[in-house]
Amino acid sequence: MTIQEKLKIIMQSLSLNQTQLAQKIGVSFVTVNKWLNKRALPRSKKETIINDLYIEATGQKKVPDDYLLAKKSLVVSRSKKHNTLKEILGNPDIKESFFIKLTYHSNKIEGSTLSEKETEMVFRNIALPDKSLIEQLEAKNHQTALIYVFNYIFKQGKINEKFILKIHSILMNGIIENAGSYRNHAVRIVGANVPTANYIKISNLMNELEKDINKKSNDIIALVSDIHSRFEEIHPFSDGNGRTGRLIIQAMLLKNNLAPAIIRQEKKHFYYTYLNNSQLKGDLTQLQDFICDAILEGLDVLERGA
Repeated sequence: MTIQEKLKIIMQSLSLNQTQLAQKIGVSFVTVNKWLNKRALPRSKKETIINDLYIEATGQKKVPDDYLLAKKSLVVSRSKKHNTLKEILGNPDIKESFFIKLTYHSNKIEGSTLSEKETEMVFRNIALPDKSLIEQLEAKNHQTALIYVFNYIFKQGKINEKFILKIHSILMNGIIENAGSYRNHAVRIVGANVPTANYIKISNLMNELEKDINKKSNDIIALVSDIHSRFEEIHPFSDGNGRTGRLIIQAMLLKNNLAPAIIRQEKKHFYYTYLNNSQLKGDLTQLQDFICDAILEGLDVLERGA
């Protein structure tokens, strides 16, 4: 593969323009332009940086076991300083910050054009005439779903099939006809080569998932990652699987006194790549590392560091 091809993949995968790519490599815009147009080649040190970025962008970067263990320990140690759910529900500013961020990023991952500020405006019942009603309804529904999830977990509710169906019914209310019901037809995950479950098997697979969700584990990050990977592969609904799956993540984390995971839309490519690798290659380490980073961002919000 040529340097030009690698650079184009890096730019596309990491959503970088030429100026941003130049900054990452440590060269000028003009230099990157010359490389892209085959008027020059990078020196060995810069080529090494390009190769490292390419490995990162294509999801080939391995996560060392000791590094992942250290990051998990950091998440747990910081979380022990908090009564997470009580602190969020007891501080309206922190709660609002979480609700806006979680809604904005989750919906943006699915293609919403609302900005974070516009999402906040929808929360405050301010109409956005230049935005579609569906997008505004999606934001409002997600806010309602978050209220339900946080209050349900606070009351020590069990994360079960009924809970998952309820989340979906709230999220997709007024958007699809079968909100809160499993699909009765085949679907495919757009942009992925992962086969979804036969709809006839969905109920049994979700029953198995429910049992595993509530297992006691000394490694909650590993459990959350495994459940999310399997849920998205089952793809039990005709639409709204991504948003529902990410809310299940939040519910599991909150139940274990961990901060909500801020899965940023800017990192959508990595999120999908690591999720795909977990499903096709059985490698959950990248997804675990990604979720650790997302929880650490949540801890920053909890500690008013956002």
